Amino acid sequence: MSRSGGVVWLKTVVAVVSTAALLTYAVCRPPVRHQVGGKDRWKPNVNYTDWSLQETFYVGDWLYFVYDKHMFNVLEVNETSFINCNDQGFIFNITRGAGRDVFELTQPKPYYFLASGGYCYNGMKVAINVVEFVPAPQPSPATSGGYTITGINQLISSITVAVWAVITLLKN
Repeated sequence: MSRSGGVVWLKTVVAVVSTAALLTYAVCRPPVRHQVGGKDRWKPNVNYTDWSLQETFYVGDWLYFVYDKHMFNVLEVNETSFINCNDQGFIFNITRGAGRDVFELTQPKPYYFLASGGYCYNGMKVAINVVEFVPAPQPSPATSGGYTITGINQLISSITVAVWAVITLLKN
């Protein structure tokens, strides 16, 4: 391999490793699929308030409604309709006919869902509050001899030393 080809190859490797390292340190949270009602699913006489208070819903998560498609449906409604079990003028009909429907939580706000046909009066309604995901604060970096050393700084230092060593070898 020519010296200039080796340097280009080395720069490419350093760029890939650096990008991968930065992505590793990026804070992210994959979306969660919440099965509404847990093991009880979407059916009458379930306390969905208890279920929803045990869950934390973040923007980007999904609600997964599992129910008997021949008997029930799922409607997104406003707060007043939720309180009054009013299925008229709903916001969105989640029902797709399979009895296994999902709904993405796209905004940090309260969402309200109910089943029509009078089933709301038998408890088939749920209110959830969706919040933005806020990453946990990063731990304070350790200090040594007046220098701050963090994991990313150590990684960059190691890459720099490796690059210097390879360039030195290519020159010889």
